[in-house]
Amino acid sequence: MVTKITGQNFEKEVMEADMPVIIDFYADWCGPCKMQGPVFEEVSADYKGRLKFVKLSVEENPRVGDQFSIQGIPCLVVVKEGKEVDRIVGFNPADILKQKIDSILSKMGA
Repeated sequence: MVTKITGQNFEKEVMEADMPVIIDFYADWCGPCKMQGPVFEEVSADYKGRLKFVKLSVEENPRVGDQFSIQGIPCLVVVKEGKEVDRIVGFNPADILKQKIDSILSKMGA
C-alpha cells in the first residue's frame, strides 16, 4: 500500500518512521511518473512490514523536493532513520524495481 504524503506530514511519515521508507517523488504532468505510479503500488505489496511506500508531489511540495536535491523525476529515495540511503531515478518496470529495492535492502541489512 502506498500513502500519499505532503510537506505537512513528511516529518512524521518519513523522518520518524520505525522502518525504512521509499519515497516516490513525482509530478502529475510527468509521463514516466504516470507509468511508475502503478508499478510502485504493485511492488509495495511485496515489502509489507519491511519497507514503507509513500509518494510525494514535487509540484505541491517543492521544499521537500529541494531538501532531497531532486533533479529528475520519477525519483525514488530510500530513507532510513531520517537519512537518505539510496535512490532510484527514472522509470523501472516491476522486476527491475524489485531487484534494485532488494539490493538496497540487503546493503542496509533489512
